[in-house]
Amino acid sequence: MIWAKAYQLSDFQSFSKGTLMESLGIELTELKEDALIGTMPVDQRTIQPFGILHGGASVALAETLGSIASLMIIDQELNYAVGLDINANHLRPVRSGKVRGEARAIFIGRSTHVWEIKIFDDERNKLTCISRLTMAVLKK
Repeated sequence: MIWAKAYQLSDFQSFSKGTLMESLGIELTELKEDALIGTMPVDQRTIQPFGILHGGASVALAETLGSIASLMIIDQELNYAVGLDINANHLRPVRSGKVRGEARAIFIGRSTHVWEIKIFDDERNKLTCISRLTMAVLKK
């Protein structure tokens, strides 16, 4: 297990109140030994004018999952983590339902973490976006 302690998803329920997570309907749904998984609806909050999932919404889901995952690795009394760089390749359009993001660590260092976040169409289980997020770990 890569996490600093035995977290439960309920430990992060209050994170979404009044944030972009709440506005976009992002929910944390599963915590695995090596991955954090969450979903986001494809609806009027997250689509672009052509009726498909907005790329920026996919990036928001990716950064949300990677950021919370970094938080779960660090000693939060001594450090905090912030996004340093993110990129995304949008592979397939999604018109409805939900997307599911899965964040897994590529590199966990003292001062940086690198995450790969794969986003799938939850209905067809097809890869729709792949993102890489670099987090900076800073001292409080």
